[in-house]
Amino acid sequence: MARVPRKPPATTRGAHDYLQRILTAKVYDVAVESPLEPARALSKRLGNQVYLKREDQQRVFSFKLRGAYNKLAHMNAEQLARGVICASAGNHAQGVALGAKRLACRAVVVMPVTTPRLKVDAVQSLGGEVVLHGDSYSDAYEHALTLQREHGYTFVHPFDDPDVIAGQGTVGMEILRQHQGPIDAVFVAIGGGGLISGVAAYIKAVRPEVRVIGVQTRDSDAMVRSVRAGKRVQLAEVGLFSDGTAVKLVGEETFRLTRELVDDFVLVDTDEVCAAIKDVFQDTRSILEPAGALGVAGLKQYVARHKLKGSTLVTITCGANMNFDRLRFVAERAEFGEQREALFAVTIPEQRGSFRRFCEMIGSRSVTEFNYRISDEKVAHVFVGIAIARREEADRIERLFLRHDFPTVNLTDDELAKEHVRHMVGGRSDLARHERLLRFTFPERPGALMRFLSALHPSWNISLFHYRNQGADYGRILVGIQVPSSDRDAFDEFLATLAYPYVEETRNPVYKLFLR
Repeated sequence: MARVPRKPPATTRGAHDYLQRILTAKVYDVAVESPLEPARALSKRLGNQVYLKREDQQRVFSFKLRGAYNKLAHMNAEQLARGVICASAGNHAQGVALGAKRLACRAVVVMPVTTPRLKVDAVQSLGGEVVLHGDSYSDAYEHALTLQREHGYTFVHPFDDPDVIAGQGTVGMEILRQHQGPIDAVFVAIGGGGLISGVAAYIKAVRPEVRVIGVQTRDSDAMVRSVRAGKRVQLAEVGLFSDGTAVKLVGEETFRLTRELVDDFVLVDTDEVCAAIKDVFQDTRSILEPAGALGVAGLKQYVARHKLKGSTLVTITCGANMNFDRLRFVAERAEFGEQREALFAVTIPEQRGSFRRFCEMIGSRSVTEFNYRISDEKVAHVFVGIAIARREEADRIERLFLRHDFPTVNLTDDELAKEHVRHMVGGRSDLARHERLLRFTFPERPGALMRFLSALHPSWNISLFHYRNQGADYGRILVGIQVPSSDRDAFDEFLATLAYPYVEETRNPVYKLFLR
């Protein structure tokens, strides 16, 4: 069995510098010792024992209150009296606001304008005064420094401060206390580096054989680039999907500690993060924010890359401040992150029976999406999604279509297709004469779509088709069928025999405006 490779035990200056700070950190006035839970379904699927350190269960749904409160608790009365200020994408802000409320001092919080409304409301509910500025944490940070100079506030850095790092390090202390058996690796999300610096400092001081692995998104990888370059690297832009880790420049102290103590790094993309959110939901029924799921995404990729079996792996689910509006996007992209859906653009002859022949080729495979609009007298372009078990299956399906003379483009890795084009197939067509538009519903079962297509009468041409599997009990299909006026009565009789509930939308003004 492949296992996480171990390195010889080593002691480091950075780890021992922080050990006493972490052991004496003042966090439990506001924080709880979060549970370390087995992820049973994920463990079984990966063939490794996976544990989730549930920092998403803290009062502010994030680990950030640990470091923020530890910093405030070490301030003197004069510093607190001036009031405190911080910059944050949301979770550190809640920790500062909560700590300031408990210690009866003023808290001003500068947040990027891109911060989810959920986090802004949470900070305000804790008494924090919110100032929105800039598109990223780094923009908010510069503005917070300006306000600090103007008003004399005491600054509470979200990651580049020894007291903050020590507060976050209590997460590592709890992991080793809660699981005293072998641990092969701990996976930690990285934004500015406060969490991984504190966790690595404690683990390397107490159990240096445990590997600490950092996880970043590919579009916000300032720490990875800095470690590789041997100096701090500032990014020009950062991705905003994982807003909690969208940091352009990591801290000096966190860079020093991470470079010295962290064993390895993993970079993940948006689809992998969405799949990780789904994994945690299936195991816990909890919904993580993107930053909170980074560790899970990194763990899964690391297991696949190194073909690990039988290892004991821990990851920190470090935040659950998810905007409800993002759930649709997460659900849409999770299948790609798990490589369970393939997308294709297929060209078929615009001839009677070719549509049915194409569907018969798909066979018993589960269709996740089917979009088509008549646009050419000779050929039809179909956008189709098909459920797959593994990524290489998409290539096999592409070859199958090509063997049967259906020109095909595999869009599974095409960002434009996944993000936009799939929602834009359609529009008006001069060729859609005598078109009637109908909405059908049917029980969503494997093969149900193919049974529906088989029931459609071959005498009338399909000019529009839209279907998307939404994971509901009932599937919904929009179909345009060209029916000459002389066939109207026969078509109505055909609809009566279909045994599928339907609504005719031919007179719907939306249809007339955008599709007819």
